Amino acid sequence: MSFEKLGIIKPLLSAIADLGYKSPTTVQTRAIPLVLAKSDVFATAQTGTGKTAAFGLPLLQRLRKPQEGKGVRVVILSPTRELSIQIYEDLEKYAKNMKINIMILVGGKDLEKQRQKLKEGVEIVIATPGRLMEHTESGLSLKDVEAFVLDEADRMLDMGFTKDIRKIHPLLPKRHQTLLFSATYSEKVRKLSKLVLNKPAFIETGKKNSTVDTINQKAYLVDTTRKAALLAYLIGSRNYPQVLVFTRTKKSADELAIELKKDGLKCGILHGDKTKANRLKTLTQFKEGHFKVLVATDIASRGLDIEHLPYVINYELPSIPEDYVHRVGRTGRAGREGEAISLIDIYEKYDIRDIEKLIGQKIPQETVEGFEPDPTIRRKDVDEVKLKAEHKRASGKKERKYNKNTSSVPTTKKQMKATKKKRKTTKRDG
Repeated sequence: MSFEKLGIIKPLLSAIADLGYKSPTTVQTRAIPLVLAKSDVFATAQTGTGKTAAFGLPLLQRLRKPQEGKGVRVVILSPTRELSIQIYEDLEKYAKNMKINIMILVGGKDLEKQRQKLKEGVEIVIATPGRLMEHTESGLSLKDVEAFVLDEADRMLDMGFTKDIRKIHPLLPKRHQTLLFSATYSEKVRKLSKLVLNKPAFIETGKKNSTVDTINQKAYLVDTTRKAALLAYLIGSRNYPQVLVFTRTKKSADELAIELKKDGLKCGILHGDKTKANRLKTLTQFKEGHFKVLVATDIASRGLDIEHLPYVINYELPSIPEDYVHRVGRTGRAGREGEAISLIDIYEKYDIRDIEKLIGQKIPQETVEGFEPDPTIRRKDVDEVKLKAEHKRASGKKERKYNKNTSSVPTTKKQMKATKKKRKTTKRDG
C-alpha cells in the first residue's frame, strides 16, 4: 500500500516524500480513507505509530479548496503546549505546497495578538483545551468547524481537562466529524467517546495499552543508592549518543542531573517548575545535540517527537503503569528500533509486575557486573507489612471465635425448645 493508493493528492505526496515518508503505517492505512470519507473515528494506537499524519494529511486534503466567509474549519486539541507545537510543525511541513492558514493557541503567548491573527482568517487551530476556552469566551466562534480532533485524549483526561472538553463540544455545529486518538484505553476514554463520537469506526492497531514491537525492553536490578552511578556507567561505557531519562518527581530530576554532571555528563532538565520558554529551549537544544542526556518527569512523556531517539531509561518507574507506555513510546517511533531500560530497586521489582500485566509481556530482568544488588539489604517496610499481616490474622481468629460462640446461642423458639429437651435428657441421664 502507498499513500497515493490511499487517495492522497500530489501536493501532499510531494511534501511527505521530502520528509522521507515511503509507505503508510498501519494506523495511517486504516484512518486516512475514513477521515476522507468524513466518518467519526475512535483510534487506540501505540505512541510513535504516525497518528499526526493519519489525521493531518486527509484533513489538509479536505481543506485544499478555500471557502469564502468561513471561520475556523478544523480544531485539534492536545494536552500540552509541547505536543501542540509538534503537531503544528508537522502540519506546516505537510502543507508547504498548499495555501492553508494554520495557527497554534497555547499558553505563554499574548492573548490579544492571538485574537488579531484569528481575525485575519485561520482554517486550522491547534490548541490546548484551556487556551481554546479562553478564546471562545472572548468571542471565537466554532460554528464553521467541520472536523474536531482529540489527540492524546487519555492524557487530556488524566490532566483534568474533562470539563473543558465538555464545555467546548456543545459549541461545535451538530454536523461535524470527530476524530479521537488515544495511546491507551481506559474507562475515562470510553465515557468520553460516548459523549463526542457518532457511530464511529474503530481502529485498534495493537493490543490495548501495549508497546510497539520495535522497542527492546529490559530491566536492570540495582540498589537505590547506586542507580545514578549505574546510569552514568551505562551512558558512558556504551557510548549512548542520545538518551531520555525519566524520574518520578521534580526533586529526583534535579538531584540526578547534579550527579550526572559530577560524572562529566552534560544534561538538560525538563519538568513542571521550569518555565514554558525554558522547556522549549531545553528540548530544542537536546534535539540539536547540544547535550546527550535529557532528564525529565512525566510532563515530557507525551508530545516529544525526537527523530531517531535510540534510548529511553526509566531511572524510576512511573507511579501509574499506563505512563510506562507513554515513556517508552518516545523511542522506536515510525518503525525504527529503540531500547527502553528500567533501573529497578528492591521496591520496584514488585511494581514492575503491574506494568507487565498492563502491556501483556514479561520484561527481562538482568544485572550489570559491578552493580549487583546487595542481597543483605531488606525493604524498610518489610517489618511493617509483616505486622499488618499478623494483625489481620489475629483479628480474623478472634472474629471466628466470636462467631462460633454466638452461633451456639439459640435465637428462635424452635431452637430454644430443642435446647430445653436436650438439657432435660442430659439431666435425666446423669
